Amino acid sequence: MLLIVAIVVLAVLRYLEIGPVASLSWWWIGGLFGLTFIWFEFGEKLLGLDRGKSHDAAEKAKRERIKKSFK
Repeated sequence: MLLIVAIVVLAVLRYLEIGPVASLSWWWIGGLFGLTFIWFEFGEKLLGLDRGKSHDAAEKAKRERIKKSFK
């Protein structure tokens, strides 16, 4: 998520032509958007990072059910 925010900030700075980003080509920013899309679409799924939080929540619920059943 932080990567997306950084790219949006770069795009806004480029659009407003502020600082050294003003001379940066739009192709660099578009390429960063493309790489970010590829990462979130394929990279996270490939490494299993997209299931981490939901898996942790399911594990926590499972532990709570087990704890309640043994009380």
